[in-house]
Amino acid sequence: MSGLRRWDLGAWEASDGDERLARAAELDAICRDSGFLVLSGHGVPPSAVHAVRQAVRSFFDQPPEAKARVAPAPGQPYGWLGPDREALARSRGEQTPPDLKESFNGGPLSIPEGIPDPDAYAFCYAPTPWPEIAGFREAWENYYRIMDGLARRLMRAMAAALNLPEDHFEPFLRAPISALRALHYPATPDTILPGQQRAGAHTDYGSLTILLPGEGSRGLEIRSPSGQWEEVIAPPGCLVVNIGDLMARWTAGRWVSTLHRVVAHPGQPPRDSLAFFHQPDWQAEIRPLDSASTDPPVRSGPYLMAKFRAAGA
Repeated sequence: MSGLRRWDLGAWEASDGDERLARAAELDAICRDSGFLVLSGHGVPPSAVHAVRQAVRSFFDQPPEAKARVAPAPGQPYGWLGPDREALARSRGEQTPPDLKESFNGGPLSIPEGIPDPDAYAFCYAPTPWPEIAGFREAWENYYRIMDGLARRLMRAMAAALNLPEDHFEPFLRAPISALRALHYPATPDTILPGQQRAGAHTDYGSLTILLPGEGSRGLEIRSPSGQWEEVIAPPGCLVVNIGDLMARWTAGRWVSTLHRVVAHPGQPPRDSLAFFHQPDWQAEIRPLDSASTDPPVRSGPYLMAKFRAAGA
């Protein structure tokens, strides 16, 4: 069973005084320890979850030639990435076979004007190619908006956990470059290449990730502070939230971005999940909160783009 601690966002939002401080301190302790938590009290409507699950299942059930109609152009981040297209462990410099998965990826729902860096529009604010499946776009965009709102609520709680004003992060989130990724891990073959996983060991790149695990799915593991791999199992109705590299950098290492993977064993059944990767505005300058840190500031968008391209298979 997962040893991850559960944290209740709704209970924090409803609290005040010493209880609010205590719940924020609990969140700080979790982010210092593992950077992963099981989230309850999130308020995500089950109807939205059901609709987006049905939409992505309809997409992945299509033959490859139909899915390929929304494959991204070279260097683009959104659309269908088929099998053998990505190896996440390569983002850490580890050369492995491609991951045993496919995905559909979508970006921001609105595009701001006036960003001087053309890479912003060519990459993170690039349009999402939509499959011609009735109801797909509506279910996807609705879920994206819900995740964006949830991420903003979490960032307020995280500011409190860092002893900052609760609105501290809001100036960095005027036009986030967050992405939503639907993942399908097909049933694994009887023979797996050495070092191959469904998703290789990696850390996430941005501020935080909100994962909706597949119903009854298994295989997600995190590397514990002791160095052991530990399976993550979220109770029904809960989400899994983890800190990304950018937030670890932002907090000058106070919070950790933990290695995780989706393991591959011969003969596993299919697995599905939805991951929302929250990322501040393209131009947001991320400076470590600790003035003693020697890490230089980075721009959110170029930082993410470099990470993404390093993971390409």
